Amino acid sequence: MADNNNGAFIWSIANLLRGVYKQADYGKVVLPFTILRRLDAVLEPTKDAVLAEYEKRKDGSIPVEKLLPSISQHDFYNTSLYTVDKLGGDPANVRANLLNYIDGFSANVRDIFDRYDFPAQIARLDENDLLYLVVQK
Repeated sequence: MADNNNGAFIWSIANLLRGVYKQADYGKVVLPFTILRRLDAVLEPTKDAVLAEYEKRKDGSIPVEKLLPSISQHDFYNTSLYTVDKLGGDPANVRANLLNYIDGFSANVRDIFDRYDFPAQIARLDENDLLYLVVQK
């Protein structure tokens, strides 16, 4: 049953993209947003601890790139104040806030979004008044 719900959910996003994207290009939006949501969920339990440690150490002698993965309990982390849920709270600035959120990831995760050319897709969605709708989904 969950597979049917997931499929319907993905098609609801695809319906938003219709007309702006060709069907073959839906993955340029759906895949990076799926990855973003999954990473957000994985980091959620340690988010506050990572942010607190980052604030204490960002100007210190120990590179945060060495310290924060152990606090996040993963090989990656995020230092942005945003989460996927918080992005929907500011419709007027969703593009800037989403880019800030992506920039807050460690380099190994930012590389994934760069390979998807995600900032360009964010711009395209925003220019077509779809970004906030997709972020809300």
